[in-house]
Amino acid sequence: MSWKKDEDSDDLSVLLSIDKSTVLQEARIFNETPIRPRQCRLLLAKLMYLLQRGDSLTTTEATGLFFSITKLFQNKDLSLRQMVYLAIKELSEISEDVIMVTSSLMKDMQPKADEMYRGKALRALCKITDPSMLPGIERFIKSAITDKNQAISSSALVSSFHLYGIARDIVRRWSSEVQEVASGKSSTAGFSFFGSSNSSSVSSASSGIIQYHSLGMLYLLKQGDRMSIAKIIQNFSGNTRGGSRIENPFAHVLLIRYAVKVMGTDPSMHDSLYSLLEEWVRYRSEIVSLEAARAIVELETPPVKLITSAVSSLQSSLSSQKAVVRFSAIRTLDALSLKKPESVQPCNMDIESLVSDSCRSVSTLAITTLLKTGNEASVDRLMKLMEGFMSEISDEFRTIVAEAVGNLCIKFPQKHTAFLSFLSGALRNEGGFEFKQSIVNSIFGLVKSVKECRESALAHLCEFIEDCEFSRLSVQILHFLGTEGPATLMPSIYIRHIYNRVVLENAQVRAAAVLSLAKFGASPQADGKLRSSIIVLLRRCLDDHDDEVRDRAVWALKFIEDDSKITRYIRDDSTYILQNFESKLVDYIYDPTNNFIAPVSIASIPKISREQDSVANVYIKSQISLETSTFANSPKIGIDSRAHQAGTVNSHISINDINAVNLLKSIPEFEPYVCYKHVYEKYVVFQFECTNTISESILEEVYVDMLSNDGLDMLLIPYNVIAISELVYNTPSFAYVSYQRADNETIANGSFECILKFKSFECDPSTSEKLDAEDTGFVDEYLLEPIELNEADYMLASFIPEWKSLWNDLGDNSNGENNEIISSFQLPHFTDLKSCVENLVVALGMFANDTSLNPTNKVAHQAVFMGLFEAKIKVIVRARMTFDQNTGVTLELCVRSEDPRVSNIVVSSIA
Repeated sequence: MSWKKDEDSDDLSVLLSIDKSTVLQEARIFNETPIRPRQCRLLLAKLMYLLQRGDSLTTTEATGLFFSITKLFQNKDLSLRQMVYLAIKELSEISEDVIMVTSSLMKDMQPKADEMYRGKALRALCKITDPSMLPGIERFIKSAITDKNQAISSSALVSSFHLYGIARDIVRRWSSEVQEVASGKSSTAGFSFFGSSNSSSVSSASSGIIQYHSLGMLYLLKQGDRMSIAKIIQNFSGNTRGGSRIENPFAHVLLIRYAVKVMGTDPSMHDSLYSLLEEWVRYRSEIVSLEAARAIVELETPPVKLITSAVSSLQSSLSSQKAVVRFSAIRTLDALSLKKPESVQPCNMDIESLVSDSCRSVSTLAITTLLKTGNEASVDRLMKLMEGFMSEISDEFRTIVAEAVGNLCIKFPQKHTAFLSFLSGALRNEGGFEFKQSIVNSIFGLVKSVKECRESALAHLCEFIEDCEFSRLSVQILHFLGTEGPATLMPSIYIRHIYNRVVLENAQVRAAAVLSLAKFGASPQADGKLRSSIIVLLRRCLDDHDDEVRDRAVWALKFIEDDSKITRYIRDDSTYILQNFESKLVDYIYDPTNNFIAPVSIASIPKISREQDSVANVYIKSQISLETSTFANSPKIGIDSRAHQAGTVNSHISINDINAVNLLKSIPEFEPYVCYKHVYEKYVVFQFECTNTISESILEEVYVDMLSNDGLDMLLIPYNVIAISELVYNTPSFAYVSYQRADNETIANGSFECILKFKSFECDPSTSEKLDAEDTGFVDEYLLEPIELNEADYMLASFIPEWKSLWNDLGDNSNGENNEIISSFQLPHFTDLKSCVENLVVALGMFANDTSLNPTNKVAHQAVFMGLFEAKIKVIVRARMTFDQNTGVTLELCVRSEDPRVSNIVVSSIA
């Protein structure tokens, strides 16, 4: 397939010399008779290179090429046919009428066709087909899935995987064939990729890559059914009678990931999972063993025995001849050292041997792992090892090392001299912002934990800002100097470095330097001479050409000579407890008796120091982590009209929402079926309140099986199902179903079919005890009403105090941004304006005050709605409506938001 080269040319020059117009002209050879296979092959290769290089073809050019290429089906040359299949797949994206080649492809994928053609023809056909044509070729695909040739079967499985996104209902019908191949019970033979199978082939598909494809496809088909996935894992683990054992390493890796994902969230299956992982971590394949060890390390609370097995396996992998195996092992140990450093310490001798590894990724991770697990005696040796090491690695790895040293500073404060020497030396090296900031942050932490090194550390920081190329970093250091410098024995030695920034730096740094000087002058340690000098320097700043610098200088001079004002405005670092502050404001806004005439009073809100505030924030984050489990890193961004706070952070609910919840629960028929939707930045959680209304029964393993419609499978990926272990009579409990958002920028909306599944046991109504202890229970299910997820669920109903000025600002299009959308609707089914407003509140999911909710005029009304889309983008909606007895309600909706995309989403929620 290589081109013939001139004596003075090479491969690269030949590739670079390819021109699109030349290739299009040469494409005439596709129409020649007889066909010249070699020349056509070379031209197709050039065409593929053009497309891969990024050259674009017009639709006309692509269509012409496509139909010229289809004429090459007349030739039986194998290599040419392979290039034709590839060209068809590449050009199908931009060509028209590609469906015309279907007959040629179907001919090549017939059972009697050459086996070298069938798999490739199948992939090409599935690439160009659409859902309406799929039923016509379904029988061919199902037959190909179980074909005796692994190449054909693999092609069918991979094509099915891609077709699932456009025709999932049809693809789901192929689950029995996929199951057959995955279990090795089909007629597929071993590695017969190049022609028919022979006697040396493996007699089962279980040993080939086909098992990897079939297992992945099987999981895709069953991913909505948690219990089915658990059965698949048990079946393929080899521990079940009549089950199949995974032989392919890649398929085994998939099995481990599925097991951890499904079984790790069910406490009743933890013992089975631990047993499987302990077996897999000793598996003969390095890939499987490393994956099992990684899974063990990522478990929240793995048993000590399991951790020991994982560490033992990883330790043996550290001496592997393969760099990728050493890297995987040391990276997993590095992750474990964050949680359980004592478990990694037995490997320290082996890890030290990797510090000089030829692979810099391995040596860097070895250093960081030793820094986390080493003892005080090894600090000096590690620092010496890293001195020459830092200049040989990239900024990304140097940042990792610097952060690890910063953590070690806190662990062994008595070694501050060695740490500071290493950090100051690294600070003088060349590097990017992230690297320098990590070093500076480490020095900050060292100063705060070890006061003895404060003056020497500040001296190093002063030296650094004399030649610092990052303004943001200079501002941070100047702030730190203003905080720590005044408390040193000789604060005047730092003032010269700070004032140099006023003279030499940009406005951002100059403003920070002025504030730092003010802190030195306001310090209790500052004598009259030092304060007078600071005043002289601040007065010089009054002539600065930047208004921010001048304003800060004026502010500092006004307060610096008044002790009472210094204490209040400069020395006082206290702040309000923000949680109390927020609660006060929310109560003020939602107080039904409040007329917004009297201002909100914050006199009763306590104040705390900045240090106390930092400690409180750490505590709050830890509580959030406990309350929200795996969703702790995804702040809640919305709540529907039936949701409630339930202890979840960052959720607000208006009076209208509370009334809606109470009204719904007051209806006896609906009370047991309330569903709360929680929308997070990365997840969507459905919370089902379940009540057992039968006194003679106990329900166990109660969970909700949700099946998505409207194409939601591509936007919401099933993440977790939390069942109710036991549900006794008249005692409500909650079941949860969570989905991960595939794309945070795309709004997923649609409906879910919900089925409540459970095991029912007979019990004594008086004591709620089972009548038969050996009863295995009766499996039953109950169809629930469909659950809708719509645009309003992403909206946080919130009052915007400055909404009038914000409304005017968003309506100003002089800056070229159009943040406003106006749309009109005719709503004949509404019989009055009141019902229209009430439906708008539900559809928009936004805040509306009493004036907007209660029309005083029966003919015309204007309502204003406010909210935060995804808890961050402010949105205001003005709804003007008129009512006519004959035509109903005419609605004009004007939406203004900080993001034009959001305005379109809000309008679509009404349309």
